[in-house]
Parts: sequence; structure tokens; C-alpha cells
Amino acid sequence: MSITVNLYAAARHAAKTSSISVDAATLSELKSELIKQAPDLAAVLAQCSFIVDGLSMGKDRDCDVNSEQRIDVMPPFSGG
Repeated sequence: MSITVNLYAAARHAAKTSSISVDAATLSELKSELIKQAPDLAAVLAQCSFIVDGLSMGKDRDCDVNSEQRIDVMPPFSGG
């Protein structure tokens, strides 16, 4: 199943695109597929949080994913 993953900030810069579509059944598989398609994401993803339908999965949690969910990759950021 093809899942569109939205990339922001440093993740977008590393991938040179704002979104990538991958086939995956879990968040772990999704991360691996992202790196296969955009190898420069490897260093950035280690620091990113994954947001699945508005719920933070943090950096290390795994869950099932599907094409109907919104998945965002959020690098750490600061600001006021």
C-alpha cells in the first residue's frame, strides 16, 4: 500500500522534496523505505519525530500504518 509521508524542515531539505510515497505496513518499514528512496535522510531521521494522524510516535515507537493516515516527519526545532 502506498503511503504519502510529509517531510518538514531538515527532512525536506535532505530528501529534496516535501513528500515521498512508500509501501509499508509499519512505521519501522516506512523509515527503511524512506532511506532507500532518499539516502540523505538517514542522518536526519535518527533525530526526527513521526506524527501519525496527529499522535506523536517520537523517534523510536512503532505502529501499523496505512494509506489513509497522515504521516509527518518532524525534525527537532526551536523558536519562540
